[in-house]
Amino acid sequence: MSGTQHTARSTEARNTEARNTEAGSTDPTSATPPATAARTAVRLRTLRLGGLSVRLRPRALLAVGLVLAAALALAVLAIGSGDYPIAPAEVVRTLLGDGAPAQDFIVHELRLPRVATALLVGAGLALSGALFQSLVRNPLGSPDMLGFTQGASTGALVAIVLMGGSTFALSVGAVVGGLLTGLLIYLLAWRGGVHGTRLVLIGIGVMAILTGVNGYLLTRAELVDASRAMLWLTGSLDGRGWDQAGPLALVLAVLLPAVLFGAGRALRLLEMGDEAAYALGVRVQGVRLLLTGAAVVVAAFAAAAAGPVSFVALTAPQLARRLSRAPGPNLTGSMAVGAALTVGADLLGQHLIDGRQLPVGVVTGVLGGGYLVWLMATERKAGRI
Repeated sequence: MSGTQHTARSTEARNTEARNTEAGSTDPTSATPPATAARTAVRLRTLRLGGLSVRLRPRALLAVGLVLAAALALAVLAIGSGDYPIAPAEVVRTLLGDGAPAQDFIVHELRLPRVATALLVGAGLALSGALFQSLVRNPLGSPDMLGFTQGASTGALVAIVLMGGSTFALSVGAVVGGLLTGLLIYLLAWRGGVHGTRLVLIGIGVMAILTGVNGYLLTRAELVDASRAMLWLTGSLDGRGWDQAGPLALVLAVLLPAVLFGAGRALRLLEMGDEAAYALGVRVQGVRLLLTGAAVVVAAFAAAAAGPVSFVALTAPQLARRLSRAPGPNLTGSMAVGAALTVGADLLGQHLIDGRQLPVGVVTGVLGGGYLVWLMATERKAGRI
């Protein structure tokens, strides 16, 4: 072979390799593996809306869509179940305004408020849990593990036991108790700033104290008030209506866009660490204060609506992360999973034992406790604890 032919073939080979690299060829000798390039292209797409840049991950969008569909399907089944069963098709027809008068009353007046409260409580607790877990960078960070829901419980017990308050007073007491507990934990954890580990430890300590206070308040209560308080402390959707769902829906409608569009980028950067976030222009302590406040407010209103429903805030963000396989706080995915978990647990509690309804908090406690054991085993196996 002549030198001229060898040079021409070498040049052609180099050109072919360059074209294959640019086009994502399946040639195994290409510089950029095509599978990696394809995965990167599929995982992340950017959509620009005016001055906003929104990152779209098809797998995450698909996961959120499927979980939302599951939550809505469970909601339809829950609305149709009961002493007067209604077929899912009839439930949908009634929700669209084309049902019979009896079905319209049962669906809109009796069952829809409870199911709507379940969806909103699950979404709110999951949002609060996702924010806390992202801020403290710990899978155990959630309002029920850090003492915030215990503070809401203390406020509710004060309203019931010491003041003999109505349902409205109970809800107000739960909100006030949750907010005051959040403020107390934040102040105790402050030392030139608030860091994740310190916030977790202070929260666990405050939770232990408030658990003792709540037990004492129960011993002071009359029998009727104690029964009422215990049902609320378990976490129940029995008798819930628009009076409970409305305030929580308003809080979510205000805070969710503010968190997503006002502090979403800062929250993602905080997961890289305080120093990295500060170097990228994030006002770390200010953002952490605002996001912690938002998480506490949502958790307090969710607890006021249905009591301290356990483990939803802990499990929903982790399940959403595993389903979407997307980095970051996964706020919308967590809310979808939380809504599905709560309405599904309520539906299961109504039919698990024939002739008796279990409070939703009992079902989520059993399921969440099993998940916590599995999480601890996984973390230990990975050498992280």
